[in-house]
Amino acid sequence: MTDRDYVPHSHVAVMRPKVEWMNQTDDRILELLDESKLALSPSVIAHNLDYSRSWISRRASRLHEASLLEKEQGSYYRISEMGEAYLAGTIDAESLSK
Repeated sequence: MTDRDYVPHSHVAVMRPKVEWMNQTDDRILELLDESKLALSPSVIAHNLDYSRSWISRRASRLHEASLLEKEQGSYYRISEMGEAYLAGTIDAESLSK
């Protein structure tokens, strides 16, 4: 598979689990981090998704608590293996209910 063949999770029809506490912002954060393969600060995420930094900070913190994000060097976040599994639709909602 070449880079041209790569299709990010956000562009593939995947049945993700419905998790009560999660919202559209959470999916967008996970998708951005998955597609970029980078550790990003809430400010950079907010700039790229057109949300406020404080809103992204709250959501990223919640995603970190649920093990969907890993925290690095203070306030940088990277998608975790569980976050990748969520985007791929390979985990169930019960494992994310916190």
